[in-house]
Amino acid sequence: MHPDSVYLRLSERERRMAVNAVAGLAPADGLQVQLFASEPNVINPINIDVDHKGRVWALEAYNYRPAVNGKSELGMGDRIVILEDTNQDGVADKTKVFYQGPELQAPLGIWVMGNKAIVSQSPYVWLFTDTDGDDVADKKEVLFKGIGGIQQDAGIHAFVFGPDGKFYFNYGNAGGQLVDGRNRPLLDKYERPINFRPYRQGVVFRCDQDFRKVEILAENFNNSFETAVDSYGTMWQADRGEPGNESDRVSYVMENGNFGYIDEMNGNSWRVDRTNLEDEIPKRHWHQNDPGVVPNLLETGSGLPMGTIVYEGELLPRKYWDQVIVADAGLNSLRAYPVVDQGAGYRSTGVLPILDGLRDKWFRPSDVAVAPDGSLIVSDWYDEVVGEHRMKDRSRGRIFRVAPPNTPYVIPQFDLSIPEQAVQALQSPNLSMRYLAWNACVDHGWAAEPMLEALFRQYNANPKLRARALWVLNRIEGFNSRNLDIGFRELNHNLRITTLRAVRQRNSDPIEYIKRLAADPHPQVRREAALAINHNHTYEALDVWLQLAGQHKGNDRWSVEALSIGAIGQWERIFPAWLARAGSHPEKIPGGSDLIWLARTRKSIPYLERLAADTSVSFKSRLRYFRAFDFFHAGYEKNQALLNMVNVPAADRIQVAKQALLHLDRSFVANSQQGLSVLNRLLDDTYGTEDYIDLVTRYQPRTETERLLQLAISKSGEVIGRDAGALLLDLAGVTYMNERLSSLGQSQKLALLASIQTAGTPEAVYVLRSIALNAGHSLLVREQAARCLGASWPGEEAVVNLLKENRINHSVKEAALEGVQDAFREEIRLALAPYYPTMVEKQAEPESAISDEGKDRKRRKRRKKDS
Repeated sequence: MHPDSVYLRLSERERRMAVNAVAGLAPADGLQVQLFASEPNVINPINIDVDHKGRVWALEAYNYRPAVNGKSELGMGDRIVILEDTNQDGVADKTKVFYQGPELQAPLGIWVMGNKAIVSQSPYVWLFTDTDGDDVADKKEVLFKGIGGIQQDAGIHAFVFGPDGKFYFNYGNAGGQLVDGRNRPLLDKYERPINFRPYRQGVVFRCDQDFRKVEILAENFNNSFETAVDSYGTMWQADRGEPGNESDRVSYVMENGNFGYIDEMNGNSWRVDRTNLEDEIPKRHWHQNDPGVVPNLLETGSGLPMGTIVYEGELLPRKYWDQVIVADAGLNSLRAYPVVDQGAGYRSTGVLPILDGLRDKWFRPSDVAVAPDGSLIVSDWYDEVVGEHRMKDRSRGRIFRVAPPNTPYVIPQFDLSIPEQAVQALQSPNLSMRYLAWNACVDHGWAAEPMLEALFRQYNANPKLRARALWVLNRIEGFNSRNLDIGFRELNHNLRITTLRAVRQRNSDPIEYIKRLAADPHPQVRREAALAINHNHTYEALDVWLQLAGQHKGNDRWSVEALSIGAIGQWERIFPAWLARAGSHPEKIPGGSDLIWLARTRKSIPYLERLAADTSVSFKSRLRYFRAFDFFHAGYEKNQALLNMVNVPAADRIQVAKQALLHLDRSFVANSQQGLSVLNRLLDDTYGTEDYIDLVTRYQPRTETERLLQLAISKSGEVIGRDAGALLLDLAGVTYMNERLSSLGQSQKLALLASIQTAGTPEAVYVLRSIALNAGHSLLVREQAARCLGASWPGEEAVVNLLKENRINHSVKEAALEGVQDAFREEIRLALAPYYPTMVEKQAEPESAISDEGKDRKRRKRRKKDS
């Protein structure tokens, strides 16, 4: 019988039972899903890890947001449970509580390493240790503290093990800072405290196994739950955008990159208008058209991406090998996002479903991990809702195993005290096993070197396994550099990248090695060379950057952003040196316009001016150069370049002049006769258009009050009229508006009120409310004010308050109710429900009993509905 028909025949109560959990899921072809564990053994699993024995460590979040979801009845704090399958049937038959305590209140991340577990819960990161081998924590230490995001999902997240022997972790945009366990602020490698001042929003970190030498690897994410690191040391993350805007994303985490969640210069969100705005809202979330922002790999829609891995096993079908896999609780899905190389970066080739809640939308995959046998272990907090920090059912939770059909859960065993077996264990798809094997190999030192070298030089082996061997060789004391020399000559470009990354961790000044790759034929290797010279102020690094820039031919955003990262803090010396090679027209050489667009030095401004004013290309394609002016603070060079463009005769003169004025410093225009002259001329040229509104909004010239008034009245039924009305109220104030509403004719009053109906500002709500209550105005004007009042969210609230206070009479009340009849928010609709029956009764009166004015209102209402 088809799974759909089986599931549909179940009652609602039966569908929610754990025994039917698998029936609600749809695994991809070639895969089978098993229920590994469920309630009551595990509830609300928010994050998991699988240890070297194949046991699943589940971190529960029963106590998430008690202010919203209610307090725990248990009052004992959350648990860390260990779930074990002892008979290899893929189902846990043994459960232990590793730790439970009142301080555990909805932790977000767990990483297991033998008898230890790192648990992340803002404001702390703890290290729990089982000292006597009974699978119960006996010791707890504070590793980090002072982290923001308490009781929310944008705080500190899980740690993962990297192939270099370091720990990688992140926090969301509520994290804010990092302090060590002794309350000492942690410093980055430039001796700056790790807090919001130097770093923006969500941040990716790396540290040594002793939790020292904390590095910042990337910034300006919103809320990425987990960093995944492949065997080459390449990092990947899924990040959440604002719900409902299709803006979740998957990113290749370019080292030292800015990932664009907020505006670099002023901290604005994506909702604030800017020049060269992206065509698609998902891209606007991440400022994808701004110079200095690393591009997204892809946007994945509206969901809740959580656990992320790179699958480096071989048990699943081959199409999943080496791919990024994301557990998305909002999309009810576990899916892979395959990528291929594209220039200096990557390109997504689509979506590969692995496990979907097609039948059961309560399936909320919160994390995914790879077991030692190569199967996937997936946690599911299982709830009807996701988002808005709400939970409806905190009594459930499931853990699933995904593998090819009829695959027993057999865990490979290794004796890590034997070097040969330690090297074999290093090849495990499971991170916990690799962690133990990595440290065992380093401890064996020269005894493990022959086996590691054999693996590294096994040219027909998986390159990722060879990369793991090189990382360990790089950490063995007394290591001979011959393997690095081999790595730099490897045909596989990812192994050349791995070698450079290993050298950078080993050498304090790796510039001699970087120079060897500056002319590499593969653009990803050249990208890595550019990233490697970040904050390197040597002359050799300058030569490397110039050589790399000469190979950038345009049309590769990954390449240009890598060059940008390599030049951070060095543009004042790099740009003149590049100009000396590029000649008098650097904007015309291949890729030259990209470098001018990026350059953060005033020496680039004359060339930006040329590009922005070049009418041989479309105006839209030139907006990127106008946007680049935003990344310079006000100064003579910037202001003069923008004024020069205003006076250049061209077919698109008005568009160019508008952009130039929008990017000039406001105080400069206000205090410069030349600037004021240009502004006034352009206001005349653009009157009655959105360009006019933009200019008045920016410069606030009080001389435009009367023209705004006429525009608001004449175009009140159009967007431009409502923009003019809102701007007029903001510019001239409430007193001016009231004076005009007293002196104008009735039709003009109605139009002026309509022009401010969607403004939603306190001033607009005040004016509309006052007119609606003012018996000195005609009934028609009062009704118009009451009707317009409900056209904004703050206005809706004002209508509700007036109704509750019984402040408006019946005819004005009907108009007010008409204005809020399409209220979007549930709380407003509920508050209004008691008032609609009287309106229905009024409409049910015989036509003869309704006044002419009432008939007019009904006709207007019908016309509004029809339109």
